[in-house]
Amino acid sequence: MSFTAIILAAGKGTRMKSEIPKPLHHVAGRPMLSWVIDAAKAAGASQILPVIGHESAQLEDWLGDIKPAYQTEQLGTGHAVLAAEHMLEKPAVPVIILFGDTPLITADTIKRTVTHIKNGADICALGFEASNPAGYGRFILDDSGRLVQIIEDSECSEAERQITFVNGGILAARAPALFSLLRSVKPANSKGEIFLTDVIAEGHAAGLNITSDKAPQTELLGVNSRAQLAELDAIAQQRLRNSAMDAGATLVAPETIFLSADTILETDVIIEPNVVIGPGVHIATGSHIKSFSHLERCYVGTCCVIGPYARLRPGTHLEDGVKIGNFVETKNARFEAGAKANHLSYIGDADVGAAANIGAGTITCNYDGFGKHKTEIGDGAFIGSNSALVAPVRIGDGAIVGAGSTITKAVDDNAIATARGRQSQITDGAKQFRAKRKKPNG
Repeated sequence: MSFTAIILAAGKGTRMKSEIPKPLHHVAGRPMLSWVIDAAKAAGASQILPVIGHESAQLEDWLGDIKPAYQTEQLGTGHAVLAAEHMLEKPAVPVIILFGDTPLITADTIKRTVTHIKNGADICALGFEASNPAGYGRFILDDSGRLVQIIEDSECSEAERQITFVNGGILAARAPALFSLLRSVKPANSKGEIFLTDVIAEGHAAGLNITSDKAPQTELLGVNSRAQLAELDAIAQQRLRNSAMDAGATLVAPETIFLSADTILETDVIIEPNVVIGPGVHIATGSHIKSFSHLERCYVGTCCVIGPYARLRPGTHLEDGVKIGNFVETKNARFEAGAKANHLSYIGDADVGAAANIGAGTITCNYDGFGKHKTEIGDGAFIGSNSALVAPVRIGDGAIVGAGSTITKAVDDNAIATARGRQSQITDGAKQFRAKRKKPNG
């Protein structure tokens, strides 16, 4: 069913103590607002309509092609929804009111809430069962189970305080009915604020069909502080871990493994403890990520072995069977099938051929202080330990670079290249050296 998702994102978030708008703070590597937009799209929203403040350049830039409505004054949630009315592309279709700082709402819950409107309800408010309802507005139901009012915690009677079915904030409605009610709601205080929850009592008094539904509390948790942001991130991480394991990945000590919202783990991937996977990572079937590795914006092919203590930076692309070992860092580097860099190397801005072997301590010297340059290492090449490859440079197929070399010129296919200072020796030189520096007795 077609519907419009109005996402309230105009709050200043002063408790976050940040120059970043609150909806752009990240949960599991993705801005909170992105989580909400993605859930709405997955549920079938035909229009995404954020409502932002008038001084929201960062939000405007982030939204890109998504056109927002503007709440020029902070006059309550109802006022924010009214600010979106003129932007509706299809004024007759249902709307659902979501929040840019409530990132864990799922597509299934959004779809189920909107279905109430499809089935004849004028308004459906979403709530949850709270183990501790203190601070939340209570849902007041009549004898038939229909929602008649939402009472704020501060206004509850002693009996009403015992109600555990509380307001989650999200609400779906027939658009014409919702906006008509909002225009009739009286301001809640001297500031002229209009609250979305007031449409429940107004709608009941007008004889509208008002229903309610429940969602898990975790889906409706919002963020007002850094501590709450961390709490939601922990919940999101557990969701991601469970999803990965359900899909066939093995996570050893999963509570120590951190994923991103867009992480792709194929079947039979093994991830050991204390691994961090940043945004934009795809790990193919059968690969093994060992402990204390960090991956970001990279592709890992099938049956690769990474780490321990490896760092794959953005632009890394590993074909099947690649091995990246301990204390190896890669950046913007492509490794063809079977290539190896087993320890203590930096490979940046490079193409490494199939079955090439990178010895310990190898560095691609890709930056000259002004620009980045590329290193090409051919199929089957062998780079000896403690070598420096000064880009731009090409090491040919099957070539060998002797250990300790600094390579500044191309090496032909199947050639051996060494570039070292000449070794010299002074007979008994060490003995003479120590004798000169030995302190006299006393």
